[in-house]
Amino acid sequence: MSSSSTPGTRDPRFGAWVPGLLVMAGGVATAMVLASLQSVLGALVIALVLGILLGNSGLYASTLRTGIRGGTKRLLRSGVVLLGLQLALPDILALGPQVVLLIVACVTLSFSGTLWLGERLGLTRGGALLMAAGLSICGASAVAGMQGIADADDDEVASAVAMVTLYGSLMIVVLPLLNAGLGLDPTRFGVWSGLAVHEVAQVVAVASTAGTMALASATVVKLGRVLLLAPVAALAGLGERRRASAPVSTAEGAVERAGGSTPLVPLFVLGFLAMVALRSAGILPEPVLDAGRLLTTILLAAGMFGLGAGIDVRRLLRTGGRFALVGAASTVFLGGISLLGVLLLT
Repeated sequence: MSSSSTPGTRDPRFGAWVPGLLVMAGGVATAMVLASLQSVLGALVIALVLGILLGNSGLYASTLRTGIRGGTKRLLRSGVVLLGLQLALPDILALGPQVVLLIVACVTLSFSGTLWLGERLGLTRGGALLMAAGLSICGASAVAGMQGIADADDDEVASAVAMVTLYGSLMIVVLPLLNAGLGLDPTRFGVWSGLAVHEVAQVVAVASTAGTMALASATVVKLGRVLLLAPVAALAGLGERRRASAPVSTAEGAVERAGGSTPLVPLFVLGFLAMVALRSAGILPEPVLDAGRLLTTILLAAGMFGLGAGIDVRRLLRTGGRFALVGAASTVFLGGISLLGVLLLT
């Protein structure tokens, strides 16, 4: 009998993970500190950059890879599950049926359009799915959630997060300037900001330029988009499962593919919904919710650090142009349809 199965002995794999997990913890701590010093880049993006720096240096030894690679997907999915604690259904339903309909319509049209355009411009199916999720739903958190479903590599994850950061940051400047000419009242500007801007932190930065009323409406609308991560991920998982099992046409005729390993509904999506239900029940005290927010950020940042460590910068630079074009088109499209919806329905 091996030592790993002997009662009372520690699994040797745990010791192999420790160095990488410790480095990951240090990267997350650094990202959290740097994020607290400014409001443009969040901890997730900074952690990704730190991971990229490690992965493309001579310091990323094999002793670190085991723990970092082993922990990345688990930490990402745990963070997405806890993200559900930030969403209370009564707050979102209080927006009214027109705004709720607008949220669903904008996410649906933007996701579908970005996925279609991404594949037409040469992105892989997995890369297009990541871009569609990040730009349409909730930025880096949605990329992390979809990464468990899409057949995408770490470079594509980095490209998607980079585009979310780039174009969301541009919106912090562009939307207030556009509103100076449009003259939307604070509530409508807040709804537009919540619909059009990619990251939650970016939404806060945009809406705060119009006051507390705009900020309040923008935040709730944005969380309504976050809530759609669960059904979109479930539908995407179903679609990828069907694609994986569909027969492939060859010169010899149709050949059945091996059954896909993509789950019908990923477990982390069910966990996310369970956390939404728990938050919506109103039984959790505010200190628990605050701790949940902090832990969510830590887990997602740790996962992003791990993804960054697996990225080849040279390959990323070669493929970044197509991601940039898709990101620009998707951002303009979402901004346009969301503004039209605000003007017509609110």
